[in-house]
Amino acid sequence: MHLHLHVARRILATPPIIPRNDGVIILSMIGTRTLIPYLVAIKSFHQHLAMGRIVLIDDGSLTEADRRILARHCGAPRIIPIAEIDTGACPRGGTWERLLVLLDLRADHYVVQLDSDTVTLADLPEVRAAIIGNRGFMLLGGPDSQALGIQTLPEFVRRKYPDGPVSAPAHMQALIESRYAAYPEAECHSYVRASSGFAGFARGGASDRTAATTFSRRAENLVGTATWAEWGSEQVTSNFLLSNEPGTVTLPYSHYYNYWRTPVTGDERLVHFVGTHRYSDGVYRHMTARAIDRLTRPRTE
Repeated sequence: MHLHLHVARRILATPPIIPRNDGVIILSMIGTRTLIPYLVAIKSFHQHLAMGRIVLIDDGSLTEADRRILARHCGAPRIIPIAEIDTGACPRGGTWERLLVLLDLRADHYVVQLDSDTVTLADLPEVRAAIIGNRGFMLLGGPDSQALGIQTLPEFVRRKYPDGPVSAPAHMQALIESRYAAYPEAECHSYVRASSGFAGFARGGASDRTAATTFSRRAENLVGTATWAEWGSEQVTSNFLLSNEPGTVTLPYSHYYNYWRTPVTGDERLVHFVGTHRYSDGVYRHMTARAIDRLTRPRTE
């Protein structure tokens, strides 16, 4: 972790982002601990996408010095204090605040949710096409999700959980997903396992706070209040909402993936370094260095 941060701090010497008022918002929730990795994530992403302006949610830990850095490097972004976000009947914490703000913003903007532990390494044609076409996109959970694709809830359960509902103790994602066959009008709804760490929500899409609250209430009925309050329920909700919107694109996993100590191929466009293996080896550090090197390279076009 310390070696990675030493490399990542070079991001402070790179040129600032020039935000674009083009109807695209790039939303992230960050704090003082994730400030430097976030700058790598947003600068590498914005360089390759060349679209959008930034809106941030402060998890409550940003300092005045952090805010000055963000203003200098990210075009004076709007920063929303987490304490000011009303989650209504949905859980608090677990990034629910981020999802609900996103659903508010999408009424008038295309919104990209970008985690601070992502690194963008190459052009993003699939993402750009989704935004231009006003279609949502999803970063799949793994190669098995790409093979299965978006399915109706009963079909998802049949193929993903052939032995039926998973029993506790288990990760809450498996507990809820394995019970989807009992979701109201299950055959009329769809799902694919994906990551909410990188997702696109089309402008004016059907899913809003009401849709999120309805799903939250029904899912809570399936697994219980305590389980639904655990970390991960926001991601399940994000997956469900996007899976049920017409035209949602699932990004090719060979180019956009979650890092699980898989071999690096050189075909990566965006990598999400999930916590389990973020610092297990030097890949996050090396990809961070590559992204920063590109940001400091003189532009030739």
